[in-house]
Amino acid sequence: MPALSRADLWSLEEYAERRPGFRQQVMTHKKTRQLPLGEHARLYFEDALTIKYQIQEMLRIEKVFEAAGINEELESYNPLIPDGHNWKATFMVEYPDPAERAHRLAELIGIEDKVWLQVEDCDRVYPIADEDLPRENEVKTSSVHFLRFELTPVMMAALGGGAAIFAGVDHPAYTVSSFRVPQAVRDSLAGDIEPTSVN
Repeated sequence: MPALSRADLWSLEEYAERRPGFRQQVMTHKKTRQLPLGEHARLYFEDALTIKYQIQEMLRIEKVFEAAGINEELESYNPLIPDGHNWKATFMVEYPDPAERAHRLAELIGIEDKVWLQVEDCDRVYPIADEDLPRENEVKTSSVHFLRFELTPVMMAALGGGAAIFAGVDHPAYTVSSFRVPQAVRDSLAGDIEPTSVN
């Protein structure tokens, strides 16, 4: 997917007019871009549409209309768009109660490295996590992480042939056994990957 540029964005005035319809489009799209991992964790897969929405919302909230500010948002968010050979996702640890969340985040150090995806019979793919900045320390992890799952040409070709995707988590304090990703989510994720063949 190509990076977004200023030409892909609407002005604040135009976005104000388009926002209701665009927001509905994005919310519908996001239904096939998220994957629950047990009861308290979830992957939100990003693509050009979800990132465009995030940028437009940030520009709207902050009332940014100057080129420098717009370019700054583009530079911050464009790295979250998949490159045709990977998936990029926001990983959320979700405990509504603040006290329980604090307790669990202390137990879940390193969980961002233990989330995995698997294309059918291929090896499991563990993510490259938090490339922009560290999000955990020696006493706790963060409730938000940014993950990149890199695929091999063999995996990419298998996806093009209709292979299923499986997911799970193998952290000792939060284990999610292997399960098959729902077809609608699988198809949406396959659309992120450039077609390829392996000789």
